Amino acid sequence: MTSEGDKLRERLERATAHLDPPYAVVDLAAFDANAAALPTRAGGKPIRVASKSVRSRELLRRVLGRPGWRGVMAFTLPEASWLVRAGVTDDALVAYPTADRGALAELAADEGLAGAVTLMVDGTDQLDLVDAVCPPGRRPALRVCIDLDASWRPLGRRVHVGVRRSPVHSARAAGALAAAIAARPGFRLVGLMSYEAQIAGLGDAPPGRAALAAAIRAAQRGSYRELLARRGAAVSAVREHADLEFVNGGGTGSVAATSADPAVTEVTAGSGLYGPTLFDAYRAWRPTPAAFFACAVVRRPTPELATVLGGGWIASGPPAASRLPTPWLPTGLKLLGAEGAGEVQTPLTGPAAAGLRVGDRVWFRHAKAGELCERVNELHLVDGDRVVETVPTYRGEGHAFL
Repeated sequence: MTSEGDKLRERLERATAHLDPPYAVVDLAAFDANAAALPTRAGGKPIRVASKSVRSRELLRRVLGRPGWRGVMAFTLPEASWLVRAGVTDDALVAYPTADRGALAELAADEGLAGAVTLMVDGTDQLDLVDAVCPPGRRPALRVCIDLDASWRPLGRRVHVGVRRSPVHSARAAGALAAAIAARPGFRLVGLMSYEAQIAGLGDAPPGRAALAAAIRAAQRGSYRELLARRGAAVSAVREHADLEFVNGGGTGSVAATSADPAVTEVTAGSGLYGPTLFDAYRAWRPTPAAFFACAVVRRPTPELATVLGGGWIASGPPAASRLPTPWLPTGLKLLGAEGAGEVQTPLTGPAAAGLRVGDRVWFRHAKAGELCERVNELHLVDGDRVVETVPTYRGEGHAFL
């Protein structure tokens, strides 16, 4: 009996028989299914697409044309300005503070751009930098959003569960920063964001590690309860000084949970569109894998091994096996522990390796979503067993924003 994996492999290989590896594809049926499933999980609240997880203007347009999606969360200010000027969006929230003086000068010089882009801040020193680039009397009021730290500190500062982001942790600190922004000419406070990475970005079902899974779930439950109260209090404190247009939170791994918070008005997602391997370790919802890259078998070191050219497309984050690409199709392949995924070659073992011949393709999945696009200039969009369109990635358009 032909497995689903075999059917997918056959379909992808028919569609791309005219291409020479390495190349990347997006299966549109899976992409569109993920794009439809995420708004359902958001319970009616709009989803802002995380552009760093997509990194293709055409696919950003595709998802923003669907019900339930509104606005972009960009990862740099130059990227946000580029997307606005290209007509991809008229609502770009920059997810991280910027020190790009040239991009700030460009933003301050264009009233239309300034009305479409929102800067992220977590302190007044970032406001000082903006003023040094362009004083408030010589620019339109710039839109800003406060980044509220969403990490969990069950024992105060001695224990930190989550990522190291904003210094603004308490409702009191958020209110104080909001007051400082309100008192500064040339700025308009329009939003508050908090990203609960310990929930949205951490799988609660790591395979074969039951004890760790239980510990992660317990921490996520505790963190969620604490954040519900603290985020609500922070929003109330900030609203004393500004009429907020939005309160943003979450990521692909927490869309349902974050949208259930009454203080949140919109959620963010992006990785769930491509379905990378890091999201295989989630219980609540697992996206359908939609993005793949193909490498060619170029030699057979032994009858039990097959070696592909390239393949070492490693994801960012802590150096661990979870950041390695996964040989996905044909099923039954695995990396060698002593070599992993290499810069110029990747030896593969496992039951399927013996059946591979020089010239065959091996299909990989990346550990993260948008980082795949930093390795290719274009994405081949597959519908059924045909490539129906080839679209450029950011890098293919000559942009490497970060």
